[in-house]
Amino acid sequence: METCFDLMTIDNLTELQQRLRKVKHVALDMDGTIYKGETLFPFTIPFLNELKEMQIRYSFLTNNPSKSTDDYLSHLRKMGIEATKEEMYTSAQATVDYLKNHFPEMKRLFILGTPSMVREFEQAGFISTSDNPEDEPDGVVIGFDRSLVYPRLCRAAWWIQKGMPYIATNPDKVCPTDLPVTLVDCGSICSCIEKAVGRKPDVVIGKPDPRMLDGILKRYGLQPEEVAMVGDRIYTDIQLAKNAGVLGVLILTGEAMTNDLITADFYPDILANDLSELGELLREAKAN
Repeated sequence: METCFDLMTIDNLTELQQRLRKVKHVALDMDGTIYKGETLFPFTIPFLNELKEMQIRYSFLTNNPSKSTDDYLSHLRKMGIEATKEEMYTSAQATVDYLKNHFPEMKRLFILGTPSMVREFEQAGFISTSDNPEDEPDGVVIGFDRSLVYPRLCRAAWWIQKGMPYIATNPDKVCPTDLPVTLVDCGSICSCIEKAVGRKPDVVIGKPDPRMLDGILKRYGLQPEEVAMVGDRIYTDIQLAKNAGVLGVLILTGEAMTNDLITADFYPDILANDLSELGELLREAKAN
């Protein structure tokens, strides 16, 4: 197996160490980065403890809106990770923030999402409309709906065809899993709707939209060069890093493989096999 030093993509070692030395906060993708499906990677908790020892804060960012913030915290707790609400930011939360900032008059939503995701929107003050042509919404939100049923998919497509504002929570095509199944994600559901009615989402929230990092920058008073975005996908995690001007670290424990870089439009700043290699780089940079 290659070491982290073989995998670095910043040519100058001194430049890399200087950039790593500035890091005060690590934004961590979840599925494929700290765990896969229901399985926590063995290096995750040691890595988080190492960040604490180096006085580096961290947050969990996920494009998967299928669980609410509380559900995610419970999920992490069962895996042995104690996290706070302030340390979680999902694409559902980002979509709620976007709607409140840009469409304050929008209250009634037809939501294609799991019951957990629907509760997240309802707790934020939105009304979830039913599968009824007379129960007209102000807009449509499409998410990673693991409870997807055909009639609701058809109703969502019908409202979208009628010209309703159309927001997608994330662009992911599939969700990583350790199970023998392909989990069709929000991006693929939107592609289905596009084939049916000829319309793409008006806005796609979630990574790689740089607004996914705005909350962290504002909450902790950080500059982009003080943040590292760590994830397993080039087209979401690493593109987000490029869009937001933060350090981009691609981890090879999820979707992306080294061969994907051959056809990639851009490269991560650092390529590592797993989080333990990133921890080694950070530790050495901070020690110098």
